[in-house]
Amino acid sequence: MKSDTNQASSIRSKLYIALSVVLCVFVLVAVNTNLFDAQPNLAMFGMLGLILVFLNTPACKWCPENRILKAVDIVLIIATIVSFGYVFIQSERLTEAFWVDGAVLGDRAGNETTMDFVIAAVGLLLVLEATRRAIGWTLPILCVVFILYALNGQSMPDWLFPHRGASWQQVAQSSFLQAGGVFGIALRVMFYYVFLFVLFGTLLEQTGATSYVINFARRLFDRIPGGPALVSVVSSAMMGSLSGSAVANTATTGTMTIPLMKSSGVRYESAAGVEAAASSGGALMPPIMGAGAFMMLEMVEPAVTYPQIIKAAIIPALLYYTALLLTVYFYARRIDAGAEAGATDGKPNRTGSLFQGIVFFGSFLVLIVMLVPPISFTPFRAVSFGLIAILVLSVFSKHTWIGSQTLKDLDTNAVAKVIARYFAGVVEAMVKATRGGVALVVASCCVGVILAIVDLTGIGATLPSKVLALSGESPILALLLLMVSTIILGMGLPSAVCYLLMAILVGTVLTQLDTAPLAAHLFIFYFGMMSMVTPPVALAAYAGAAIAKADVMKSAFAAFRFALVGFALPFAFVLSPELILLTPDNQPASIVTVVSSVGLTLVAILGLAAGIAGFAFTRLGEMTRAVLVCVSLVVFFCRLQGIELLIQSGAVIAIAAIVAVNFRSKR
Repeated sequence: MKSDTNQASSIRSKLYIALSVVLCVFVLVAVNTNLFDAQPNLAMFGMLGLILVFLNTPACKWCPENRILKAVDIVLIIATIVSFGYVFIQSERLTEAFWVDGAVLGDRAGNETTMDFVIAAVGLLLVLEATRRAIGWTLPILCVVFILYALNGQSMPDWLFPHRGASWQQVAQSSFLQAGGVFGIALRVMFYYVFLFVLFGTLLEQTGATSYVINFARRLFDRIPGGPALVSVVSSAMMGSLSGSAVANTATTGTMTIPLMKSSGVRYESAAGVEAAASSGGALMPPIMGAGAFMMLEMVEPAVTYPQIIKAAIIPALLYYTALLLTVYFYARRIDAGAEAGATDGKPNRTGSLFQGIVFFGSFLVLIVMLVPPISFTPFRAVSFGLIAILVLSVFSKHTWIGSQTLKDLDTNAVAKVIARYFAGVVEAMVKATRGGVALVVASCCVGVILAIVDLTGIGATLPSKVLALSGESPILALLLLMVSTIILGMGLPSAVCYLLMAILVGTVLTQLDTAPLAAHLFIFYFGMMSMVTPPVALAAYAGAAIAKADVMKSAFAAFRFALVGFALPFAFVLSPELILLTPDNQPASIVTVVSSVGLTLVAILGLAAGIAGFAFTRLGEMTRAVLVCVSLVVFFCRLQGIELLIQSGAVIAIAAIVAVNFRSKR
């Protein structure tokens, strides 16, 4: 019996590896060659994603080896092939001979067959179950609520946005059978942009980039008070841009940085909080920014380019990490945390580190060059060249070799072994990328259903008007309402998914905030990330607490405290879009206004960091800390114009005065 179970697990494992390779190769080929038509491409992509979830994620975490549930998995896989395969065949011109009534599925709106609706019902149930397994109950429950809302709209009370109601046939058409819903914008962004960037980051990690980033940061902060905590901030910023996931980033870099922080005297909860706060900001750091940047390509109106998003995001990201570095440094000084003595002793040899750095920065350079003029490739074409750059650059040193890090056992079959190990390493990277990517794939399918319901019922037009009515036309109050709703929604959803839902639901509000549209979209993207460190559901802090063996809630509140600037900064660049190099009327900002805005924000960051950490040259009293935090927030919440500029100037003078007094007190 046990032998049969092991054999079945081995078959599933091999099938998972094979399908992971198929998925990665399919995406690479399809996005660069238009292998199939648009909807068939997405149907194949979604089908492979769901199959991989059913193969690798058990239906019940408490009984993963239950034979009945494993048999159910096989049924679900077959049903996935049938339902998504049906959409593929009925939408692809190469299979025209099999079209029902000789018409493509997209042209049969209103004339669907009973089979079409059965396929849609099965497909939607499969999407809900795959999403539940991959990311939990929150999104599937939200999706079911929206479907019930669509079916019973005419029975809703006035405060629940009633509508004329929709039939099951209309729900099926919009959410699964037509070129929208499951096969809409969310899955399209994952297919054309996000999945390849996940593969890019994973392949880069296989070359030793993670250890290079850690060692690079350690050399920067060798023998500085609180050095290990500063290492955590810098390494998480560099690696977080690759993964786009705060939890994954915490788990990856935290295993190395959290023990370093604990050894230097940082409290367990604070060590977990620093790592979570640093990891949560990773997706805000260009050039990759996780999935959110690519979502914005589809959502921001008027349309923006990828380089424009990167330019807009760079100053806020640098300000966030500047604030975090200052807060961590002041905190380390207050608690007398030590430096990492001998940080450079016993480190990997400099030759290996040099080649890892060449691969790390070289691949990024290729990516950026391909994205910007005069080449201006699309993101998926640029990242394809970035992948090639990694594969080429990594072969020049044993320290970056993807298949093996040592290669000490070379013999007469050396060439065959080297090639085999190299491809084994590439396959391992593909499998790892798939594990991280399929959760986003199935979540995107589920989000597509919600977006289809939003369009079908018209709630996307009525909800923003309610938000504006509640805010009383006050921009600050409207932003606060958006902040709260984004954080609540983001507590149970991946950040990119949270951004997409909010952008669809409150898109009209974003256009009425008297600021640059890109600033408004960055606002909700930031708070989608900040939900990872917002108690009580602070997933990144939970991951850090597990590594640090610290109290979960204390770690969550520590992460919230360290990341506090991340809750104030979005208000600053919405109210003063000069921080993202734009004016309120969406024109390029002048150098003078940009420098002025950045200078004021830096002073506010200094005051906020000192107030949070309780140190500025000397230890600060509770009253002084409270004053510093409040005065700093005033700077963030004011515009660079009129009376608000005078208030900002007064606040800046107050911060400078408090810091100067403490400096003099120290002397």
